Amino acid sequence: QVQLQASGGGLVQSGGSLRLSCAASGSIGGYNVMGWYRQAPGKQREMVAVITSGGNQYYNDGMKGRFTISRDNEKNTVDLEMNGLKDEDTAMYYCNWQPDYKGPLYFRGYWGQGTLVTVSS
Repeated sequence: QVQLQASGGGLVQSGGSLRLSCAASGSIGGYNVMGWYRQAPGKQREMVAVITSGGNQYYNDGMKGRFTISRDNEKNTVDLEMNGLKDEDTAMYYCNWQPDYKGPLYFRGYWGQGTLVTVSS
């Protein structure tokens, strides 16, 4: 079991920035993947970005260049720096842990409780 505690969501104006943080605890394991997914109202969940414990990063093409993912393996934390936020970035953001990365369309592993990001124009 892996427990994930996310924080950092909130209300931000279009063009602004937010930083999401997530701390993992429990059976983290050696090699693993942590990251962020999001789900907007009426839309399917989608991958935002993930990062392996070895440091490889994978981004949703729509967020590449605006969002930056990072992690601290010592603290078992993963952060998402979001810049240039747009109205369409409004969503519930979920922290995720998975044992390996199969691709952006695989939704597996453990999930945090979600943190709401609202971008207003």
